[in-house]
Amino acid sequence: MALSKPIFFNLARPHRLSYVYLRFLSFSSPEEAAAERRRRKRQLRIEPPLSALNRSQPQQAKPQSQSPPYYLNPNNPKLPEHVSALTGNRLNLHNRILTLIRENDLEEASLYTRHSIYSNCRPTIFTINAVLTALLRQSKYSDLLSLHRFITQAGVVPNIITHNLIFQTYLDCRKPDTALEHYKQFINDAPMNPSPTTYRILIKGLVDNNKLDRAMEIKEEMDGRGFAPDPTVYHYLMLGHARNSDPDGVFKLYEDLKGKLGGVLEDGIVYGSLMKGYFLREMDKEAMECYEEAVGENSKVKMSAVAYNSVLDALSKNGKFDEALNLFDRMTGEHNPPRRLTVNLGSFNVMVDGYCAQGRFKEAMEVFRKMGEYRCSPDTLSFNNLIEQLCNNGMLVEAEEVYGEMEGKGVNPDEYTYGLLMDTCFKEDRPDDAAAYFRKTVESGLRPNLAVYNRLIDGLVKFEKIDEAKSFFDLMVKKLKMDVSSYQFMMKVLSNEGRLDEVLGIVDTLLDDTGVDFDEDFQEFVKAELRKEGREDELTKLMEEKERKKAEAKAKEAEAAEAAKRSARAAVASLLPSKLFGNKEIDSESQPEGEVQASKEETTGTATESESVETTAEAENLGDAEDKSDREGASVSA
Repeated sequence: MALSKPIFFNLARPHRLSYVYLRFLSFSSPEEAAAERRRRKRQLRIEPPLSALNRSQPQQAKPQSQSPPYYLNPNNPKLPEHVSALTGNRLNLHNRILTLIRENDLEEASLYTRHSIYSNCRPTIFTINAVLTALLRQSKYSDLLSLHRFITQAGVVPNIITHNLIFQTYLDCRKPDTALEHYKQFINDAPMNPSPTTYRILIKGLVDNNKLDRAMEIKEEMDGRGFAPDPTVYHYLMLGHARNSDPDGVFKLYEDLKGKLGGVLEDGIVYGSLMKGYFLREMDKEAMECYEEAVGENSKVKMSAVAYNSVLDALSKNGKFDEALNLFDRMTGEHNPPRRLTVNLGSFNVMVDGYCAQGRFKEAMEVFRKMGEYRCSPDTLSFNNLIEQLCNNGMLVEAEEVYGEMEGKGVNPDEYTYGLLMDTCFKEDRPDDAAAYFRKTVESGLRPNLAVYNRLIDGLVKFEKIDEAKSFFDLMVKKLKMDVSSYQFMMKVLSNEGRLDEVLGIVDTLLDDTGVDFDEDFQEFVKAELRKEGREDELTKLMEEKERKKAEAKAKEAEAAEAAKRSARAAVASLLPSKLFGNKEIDSESQPEGEVQASKEETTGTATESESVETTAEAENLGDAEDKSDREGASVSA
């Protein structure tokens, strides 16, 4: 409560002044004062809205006036929940969903979250973020976006972590333009500012999607917003220039970062990219000096697991694999979680690639299997990386052995895993196993794309397994949006086998509005195949029959619709008086003769009944009047 300045009153005597402090109450109740204190604390935690940061022209100072609190203005965007909301039953719900996530039951966790949205115990945004993160970790992008769309429609306000997860999802799905559209909408509408993690996610994703120029623009925007120079952001940008074989860009970014930090680099994350720049200029001596500066005995540079991995990658890919092995041994020796973390999943992936590049596949598999000893768990991408290396070098048996270990590690294969094994089985003359892997893809609920399907059909046809190819065509024609070439390939195969009836069956299915335009060129292709046996006229007959059936179906639909309208009008007319519909003669003209006659008879009968009722009532009234007059006469005479 606010206290006013002291006010003077002359109370007892004119020559004496007494000091009386009057307390002016700013609030009508203690609850209102507490609400105001909480509002001020929230304002201290929340940064100013972006609309204020985006103003390029300074505005004139306005006289201070009491404005309503932020949460009382309906035009302001809603703020996300604070972590203090995660208490009581909502905390119990949060822990229950975390248990499902740890048990790898993401489907149940997502379903439980959806059901809780409209219950008495609504989950917090932190619970929802936990489910979204788990889905992203297992690359279940469609489920993640579906859940995000659901909570948005339910009115759950996202926080900065939710937005970052959506950016990461679209960038991982190779949709950088969509991610940038969401980022633009976030900047314009969200009641919060982006965080350094937001810019790290965006810049890394853009670099991985070969949009280095756009990533540089985001970096300039980050600098314009007053963020401190982030070595991790510079590392991603330097790595992008190194991938484009642009050492000048690498060194320019390095000098920029060094100048902004006063010439001292304590974070060693940029040293790996800097070494790659030296290797691109064929300056191996300078690159190894940079290596000694980063990880030497007298080095004062702070090296994290990511920084070590960058140096490992630079060494292993530039003819310095022995030095990389020595550094990896040192990293594993210093790794002491949770106090010191020098090894992570990326470290093992780099070493697996290095061993495979040296042709030492057995050692690569051994290193891959040692992850658990250092509290690292492989994910689907790590398995795919090793399986691809083995498949590309003709080691299908070893690749299938690694694939068999995925279930024991709690890792689910994806479409790329099955595609690798399927292609390698075709190369090893194992078409049945290749078809089995594709079938597992479908049975697992995954969605193989059209390219994988075309490779399957092409491989089965090369091994003269036409029946299997036709069965997969019938299975996938309802699941995939096939193009014209896919239809024509299957028709060509069947035509070469003399199975023209099945060709016509495909045309019959195609004419049932499958989304493929059966144009003149397509029709000429089918006629050419049917002409081999003189059956091109059957295509014309089939198309005419289809058109006739479609016309009959449309006529029946129109007739059914008209009959429904007539029955509706008749039902309304039977329920309401005819006077509400205007002239009786017009209504009777619109009715059949039988209905008009029946209507007249019903009207006549109703009128007769009403007349008889009125006559009876008049007779009863007359009799009552005569009795009354007789009683009055008797009383007068008496």
